[in-house]
Amino acid sequence: MAATIWIVRGGVQQGIEKATKILMPLMIGILLLLVVRSVTLPGAHAGLSFYLTPDFSKVDFSVVRSALGHAFFTLSLGMGAMITYGSYLAKNDNLVSSALYVSLADTLIAFLVGFAIFPALFSVPGLSPDEGAGLIFLVLPNIFNAIPLGQLFGTAFFCLLAIAALTSTISLLEVVVAYFIDQLGWRRKTAALMVGSCSFLVGIPSALSNGSVSFLSEFKFMDLAFFYFGEISLAVGALFICIFVGWKWGIQNALETIRSGYPSFPQASLWTFLIRYVCPIAIAVILVTSFTA
Repeated sequence: MAATIWIVRGGVQQGIEKATKILMPLMIGILLLLVVRSVTLPGAHAGLSFYLTPDFSKVDFSVVRSALGHAFFTLSLGMGAMITYGSYLAKNDNLVSSALYVSLADTLIAFLVGFAIFPALFSVPGLSPDEGAGLIFLVLPNIFNAIPLGQLFGTAFFCLLAIAALTSTISLLEVVVAYFIDQLGWRRKTAALMVGSCSFLVGIPSALSNGSVSFLSEFKFMDLAFFYFGEISLAVGALFICIFVGWKWGIQNALETIRSGYPSFPQASLWTFLIRYVCPIAIAVILVTSFTA
């Protein structure tokens, strides 16, 4: 959290942009190294087969709902990050292509992570891929202990995880910091320090819920936190954003903003229909079924 505060307090260009130009290439480089090592392990073919061979008989509504909930989380939808970063773009920037590039990059990175994890997982007998959120902290250390040069690649993996977490916390902290700066007139350094410190305190239970504190582990605090804050709250945020853009702020204002960087925008009618009707209904269904399933 100290690193996050230090980067955010530096501002958008001198802090976030500079850090991202270093962290993202470093993260991708480590990820590619881990992918090469993972797919060359003995027994990796079983993991590749598991990962790349779809079993559509297992795909039901709950799987689709979970996938959509994960999409909200991994794309930072409904939490203000995209809105905050979007406000830093020039008026003539193409929002459509920017959204497409972000989605494609996110999907590609997630796909590569699967190549780094599943072949390694199946290379060690007795381990299961259905460990949920505990896979990273409970199962993967056992994998690295069992494979050749496991300590080296285990260190690289958790460095990768730390970099990914840092890039995420930078985005999340900037949302709240930007609010205090724009709406309340706080200095950036003060806002970053205050918000970052509060976030650190709130995150302590999650950090202690994987074995350090038995009560939190038995209560499955991290799973619950991910469900309510990583799925439900994001869906609620996305629902209100759809309602605000489609019905309060107004479609014409939104289209005017989009067309300032993409004048033709031939998908305008489809986008209008989706943002006003399809997306709110779909998100509402996800929310309702999340509590009733």
